[in-house]
Amino acid sequence: MEWIYLILAGIFEITGVASISILNRKQNAASFLAMVATFGLSFLFLSMAMKTIPMSTAYAVWTGIGASGGAAAGIFLYNEPKSFIRVASIIIVLASAVGLKLIN
Repeated sequence: MEWIYLILAGIFEITGVASISILNRKQNAASFLAMVATFGLSFLFLSMAMKTIPMSTAYAVWTGIGASGGAAAGIFLYNEPKSFIRVASIIIVLASAVGLKLIN
């Protein structure tokens, strides 16, 4: 169950990063509250996952999901540049997170 919590933490991290972009365009209370709520949920699920997953593994996987998901969101939602190197880097980060799961 803790790995599900960790994946949820990563998803909320991605949503939080995307909400920062929305907040930069629409500076209103709803955008701010969405950002705070998504990051709050991300940290909540991360802390729940860390009850059994070692901190080093949980943090590395969480940041990997957030970094690769944030980059993918930028490409697909905000038309940021995509290149072979960028996509390959995202895949490497995700593969590293899977590797950490397998050795845990």
